[in-house]
Amino acid sequence: MRALEKAGVAFGLHVYDYGGEKGGGEKGGGEKRAIGLEAANALDLDPARVFKTLVAELDGDRLAMAIVPVAASLDLKALARILDARRAAMADVGRAERATGYVKGGISPFGQKQALAAALDMSALEHASIFVSGGKRGLEIEIAPDELRSFLDAKCAPITR
Repeated sequence: MRALEKAGVAFGLHVYDYGGEKGGGEKGGGEKRAIGLEAANALDLDPARVFKTLVAELDGDRLAMAIVPVAASLDLKALARILDARRAAMADVGRAERATGYVKGGISPFGQKQALAAALDMSALEHASIFVSGGKRGLEIEIAPDELRSFLDAKCAPITR
C-alpha cells in the first residue's frame, strides 16, 4: 500500500472477516477453500470483479504472477504465450510464498519481495475497478484495472479458461 501511495495510485481498502482455516465453521480443516470467492461473498461483490494472484513457474526456472478472476481457472498455455515462455506450471506453494513474502490465499500483486513479471486477465478491463488481495486474508484492495496494469507493467490478455 505504501508503494501505491508513493506512486500516487488511487485505491481503496476493504476489510472482511476471514473465517480462518475452517471457513467460519462451514468447512473442515483439510478441505480446499476458495478464499477469493469467500472475499466476494463477504464484501457482497460480483465474483467477476474479485481477482486472485497466482504464481507460476516459467520454463522451469523463473517465476511470474497471473492475476485472474477468482471464479476462473488460469490457462497456463496462454500465460506462457503472453510472457514469452515455452511452458508454464503452477509454482510450488513454498516457493511462491518465499518469492512474494505472502502466504497462500493472501498473495498480493503489490509489494512482493521479488519483482515478478505480471499478466492480467483481459476481463479486468470490463470493470471500472477490481479487487485484489491486500497482502493478507481478509484485506482487499480496490483499484482501477488500468492503474494496476500500469503500476505492475503487466501484460494484458485472455489468460483464463
